[in-house]
Amino acid sequence: MSYQALYRVWRPRTFADVVGQTHITQTLQNAISESKFSHAYLFSGPRGTGKTSAAKIFAQTINCEQAPTREPCNECSACLGILDGSISDVIEIDAASNTSVDDIRDIRDKVKYAPSSVPYKVYIIDEVHMISVNAFNALLKTLEEPPDHVVFILATTEPHKIPLTIISRCQRFDFKPIGNKVIVKRMEEIIQTEAIEVDHNALEAIALAAEGGMRDALSLLDQAISYSDERVILEDVLAVTGGVSQSVLTEMVELLHKQEVTEVLYLFDHMIENGKDPTRFVFDIIYYLRDMLFYKTAAELEDVLDTAIVDENFKQVTNKIENNWIQEAIIMFNDCQQQIKWTNSPKIFIEITLLSIANKKVNEDNQSIQTLELPHQVDLADNIELKELHKKMMNLEKKLKEINVTNNDQPQATQKPKRQSHVSKQNKFHVPHEQIYSVLKEAKKEPLQMAMNNWEAFLTRLKSAHAPAHATIIDSKPAAASDDVIIVAFKYEIHCSLFLDHKDMVESILEDILGKSYKIIPLPEEAWQQVRTDYLNSYEPDEQEIEKNAQAELASPLIEEAKKLVGEELLEIKD
Repeated sequence: MSYQALYRVWRPRTFADVVGQTHITQTLQNAISESKFSHAYLFSGPRGTGKTSAAKIFAQTINCEQAPTREPCNECSACLGILDGSISDVIEIDAASNTSVDDIRDIRDKVKYAPSSVPYKVYIIDEVHMISVNAFNALLKTLEEPPDHVVFILATTEPHKIPLTIISRCQRFDFKPIGNKVIVKRMEEIIQTEAIEVDHNALEAIALAAEGGMRDALSLLDQAISYSDERVILEDVLAVTGGVSQSVLTEMVELLHKQEVTEVLYLFDHMIENGKDPTRFVFDIIYYLRDMLFYKTAAELEDVLDTAIVDENFKQVTNKIENNWIQEAIIMFNDCQQQIKWTNSPKIFIEITLLSIANKKVNEDNQSIQTLELPHQVDLADNIELKELHKKMMNLEKKLKEINVTNNDQPQATQKPKRQSHVSKQNKFHVPHEQIYSVLKEAKKEPLQMAMNNWEAFLTRLKSAHAPAHATIIDSKPAAASDDVIIVAFKYEIHCSLFLDHKDMVESILEDILGKSYKIIPLPEEAWQQVRTDYLNSYEPDEQEIEKNAQAELASPLIEEAKKLVGEELLEIKD
């Protein structure tokens, strides 16, 4: 027999094997054992978290010859037949290739026939969000009142694309990303049975790279086994995933803190030359700094560290670095992570971030602690009065700094404000100027008007589909649009950053409303006004474009109607 991938060999066969989803498996087991299971279920969640596996186990359990039971026996003819696909009463459908109304009508016509081999006919429809709207409508009645011998299980990674009329007819279970420790424990069971030697820190690196997906973790483990010689070590996993070792991360953080700019850039360039993924480096160093901060704040948090191994080198470097420096570095790397989403050259943005951190002076608060001359070498931590005095000094320094920033931001009558300075000073959110300028260059009234006319309907749909995403975009409005991009002005700057976490999902719902795919560029309102002004000041339309716009205005039905009402000589057209 040909080799099978680990994720196929070790696909869950019982509810106990579906790790990290106890809140779901226990509920299903209780319902099955008491014969109170529903006629329709919706399993949603990230890829590789056990949705289709749980659906198949559910089908086995309700049809097992030992039923009612909490687990399938995997020995009777019903369980074995469902496992090998020989029983036709359990139907797995890939919705990505069966999206039409005719496909759903075929299901609707066949559900009325009784099962031939087992008590229940089970339809497992994977990636159900791919079904067309008309196909969903054809499924509605059947899903609401199916025959007693039929159970529907719908699985999806994008539940927001499913009509509410379908969701309301199902019991919904949300599968969550699987924790790193749970993934490591499951992999340890597998390698022990398979007699494979893998270092524990290599398993932890795989779990981190899998980002909550058990299937992804087993696929990476498979790759690492193929890459390694006899024993899978951490370096093998890092080579497969493009990750960076802890020793390199420790060295990078230490060099950044020491402001060794040349060595920082050399080390980063050396990493890229050795095949490391620059985007992955930012991800790794953010988590590493987070672990340093946790350990420095409370050493007993060692058990909740995601990436760091608490060795002597880690302890030494962590003790040298101030908490505020770590926090600021995390913020700057997080901003960098946001910026590289908009570019095809992430290396450049990462280098700029490394330079910014390396050139940044140690936080003023910490400098004050170091330069404060205490009489008789009194320990600041043990003297309550001095601690209070120091706290007041810090607050005073902070207020003075804010006053200076405010004064510096005020434009002077004798100086011409520098272009974009207003945006860069007041907005931490990265403004993708070049992308915005390209949209403004191709901007049209028709797509903007269509977006504005449908914005309320879009927000209503988004609120019902995903409330957290709706909360980030509720105080926003379309500001400009081209044929495929909409610039959206946000009232609050922080919402722009939060919106990026839901960007793909929001765009898919907007596509459903507008009937066309648009990319969304978020922008704070204040920044939008400045960027628009900067663009208009630097933009000079050619004569053909002016003539074209003039003809378009004259041809507008609204303007023609206005001419009829007030007369052409009294009409003044303003954009």
